[in-house]
Amino acid sequence: MINKLSKRINNLPISATLAMAAKARELKENGIDIIGLSLGEPDFNTPDFIKNAAIKAIEDNYNSYTPVDGYVDLKKSICKKFKRDNNLEYKPDQIVVSTGAKQSIANTVQVLVNPGDDVLLVAPYWVSYSAIVTLAEGNPIEIRSDISSDFKITPVQLQNSITSKTKLVIINSPNNPSGSVYSEEEYKALAKVLEKYPDIFILSDEIYEHINYGIPHFSFAKIPSMYDRTITVNGLAKAFAMTGWRVGYIGAPNWIAKACTKMQGQITSGTNCIAQRACIAALEAPVSEIKYMIDEFKSRKELIINLLKDIKGFKLNEPKGAFYVFPDISSFFGKTLKKKKINNASDFAIYLLEKAHVATVTGEAFGSPNNIRISYAASTENIKNAIQRIKNAVED
Repeated sequence: MINKLSKRINNLPISATLAMAAKARELKENGIDIIGLSLGEPDFNTPDFIKNAAIKAIEDNYNSYTPVDGYVDLKKSICKKFKRDNNLEYKPDQIVVSTGAKQSIANTVQVLVNPGDDVLLVAPYWVSYSAIVTLAEGNPIEIRSDISSDFKITPVQLQNSITSKTKLVIINSPNNPSGSVYSEEEYKALAKVLEKYPDIFILSDEIYEHINYGIPHFSFAKIPSMYDRTITVNGLAKAFAMTGWRVGYIGAPNWIAKACTKMQGQITSGTNCIAQRACIAALEAPVSEIKYMIDEFKSRKELIINLLKDIKGFKLNEPKGAFYVFPDISSFFGKTLKKKKINNASDFAIYLLEKAHVATVTGEAFGSPNNIRISYAASTENIKNAIQRIKNAVED
């Protein structure tokens, strides 16, 4: 019956991260011990002070429809957060609260991109960017980087990718999947190129902002010439271990915020009332409240890097943020491992799942066909066991 479905859905790819997680679950259900390092989900519990705020909201009888763009007091808290953490001035009417940062991104693309517009994706990029652009009937155009440039693009690459059809550029730092972080100087160099093209907008995905290991986070909208053209996306999922609470938000020019509210009003309307109340507590708290999670991620990063360095054929960079490593495994292409021919990164990821019983994600889904993504948002024990399994599977 697939021919009865719309071309829109038939042409839409399945999320590679969710597909790998589904395959891993299927094997687990068949009694196979799978270590999952495919999903970008903190393994911490949501902090108690946030949970207590949610409990209080229930007791205070928050149970009605919420404003489409979010509670005013939550939007004020977001404005305070932008000022405190990013030195960005936003007013409540420039904020839209959504059901996760993914919806924030989708709203933005839907209200800005016309059929046939080009959207530049700075690769490697989060898997859903391309699909979201496709849904808006735009053209996702990759600007590729690799491990030799620490997975960052240059101003020359950006300049060479811009055409008369370019409408939007999507950037992400700290980066999923590479963990790379753009410095203030690097972003300003890219902005110099974009200053020549006033009709191009920038979506800056900053969801991993606080999961940072040394390079100070810099918001693209902080560049004066970019403020009125930048949509800053953030959320609570990663840094606050609130993935299932589904709250994201944008700070944007007022006219874009209004358009996103209009779009959201016809799709989901307002975000969950209890989650919004909990988010006020999260955002009002000092960032030091979540430092213990960041410190643990840093420790795990150092562990997994040291373990992977011992595997012949894995080429690594040093991630400066997020909770992923993104090794180049192209040395295995064309080889046969335990009677399995490895032609590409997808073959390699499937091989690790089937032979090592470790779930990772192919870099092809992120615009980086020589890599795989490995999440270290997992226990130290699981990381050690997983990397040993991978080592055993790829070495004679």
